[in-house]
Amino acid sequence: MKSVPPLPIEDLEHILRHTITLWEEARGKSFFITGGTGFFGMWLLESFIHCNDSLNLGATATVLSRDPSAFSEKAPHLARRSDLTFIKGDIRDFQFPKEKYDYLLHAATEASAKLNREAPYEMLDSIIAGMRRVLDFSKSAKVNKFLFTSSGAVYGQQPSDLTHVPEDHHGSPDCLSPSSAYGEGKRVAELMATIHSGLHGTEVKIARCFAFVGPHLPLDGEFAIGNFLRDAMAGDDISIKGDGTPHRSYLYAADLAIWLWTILFKGESLRPYNVGSEENHSISQFAAIVNQSLSTDSPIEIARPANTTTSVLRYAPSTLRARNELGLAPMISLENAIKRTAFWHRHSKCGLGESDSTQTTPEQNAPSQRIDENP
Repeated sequence: MKSVPPLPIEDLEHILRHTITLWEEARGKSFFITGGTGFFGMWLLESFIHCNDSLNLGATATVLSRDPSAFSEKAPHLARRSDLTFIKGDIRDFQFPKEKYDYLLHAATEASAKLNREAPYEMLDSIIAGMRRVLDFSKSAKVNKFLFTSSGAVYGQQPSDLTHVPEDHHGSPDCLSPSSAYGEGKRVAELMATIHSGLHGTEVKIARCFAFVGPHLPLDGEFAIGNFLRDAMAGDDISIKGDGTPHRSYLYAADLAIWLWTILFKGESLRPYNVGSEENHSISQFAAIVNQSLSTDSPIEIARPANTTTSVLRYAPSTLRARNELGLAPMISLENAIKRTAFWHRHSKCGLGESDSTQTTPEQNAPSQRIDENP
């Protein structure tokens, strides 16, 4: 496995600058992180060690990984850190460390769209059984604050006349569709965490995450903007598998890290916060924005003509709650986010990037999910 470079220092300084007032409570404290070797996890780990070093916090983190040895080859700059400890285990049955932990960040979810299509029961089981195990560990470890990276998929299909879905939208995935396994699993996991909080007093922070772009996002998976970046960087045609009309929005991963740390430290318990950007465009518009941002002129191929008789499919959050209550907002523009992502991948030894299955959002063509796919 080829190693990946550290995240850009300007991104880490950006995260530190906008979370610096939050970290004092974590001085000398301990963190337990699941999903720490995936897309979200890499940003959490790298921003954690940067803040730990910069502020001399003396904090430590234990990271659950299915294959720590493989991760040490992927990210040796993290594996050799004295403030990070990696333990081997599956989220559904890992052995509990004996130590106590102040914070638990649960960011592990099988993110394979193929799994969700072909083995939806396994997808559902990985989320629910994983949450049960993590909550049992939280009780054993006497965790004070628990962050769960949930998903905008819990809202089900976004009504076409609702441009941005708020947290109080009571939609839900279609429970009679196997393709809803991911979204329904996240809903059940939120409920389980809520019950746990009532029984044990743990502060449970819920981040409903939408779509993101940044270093460590796989360019060779089913992520629409990742596919577009790959094609444009290679000088190939940008391929859109559907008609290009569904609407999406993307938040840069450095801003994502700021939002997640802020929700962990400051968010109200059992009050979910949407995490994402409100700047939404159609898939075909995103392809054009990638071209423009990278100063490329790759032809855009759309697989089929738009059906003007159907409603526009949307997947974009309202972030009013996060803005008003936590002072959060996107700070890195979409164009800059695309440029930074492309630059990192171009200078990465891993080339197109090697995906990890612990990213939080799978992508598929199921209309009941409408996650960040390449439809």
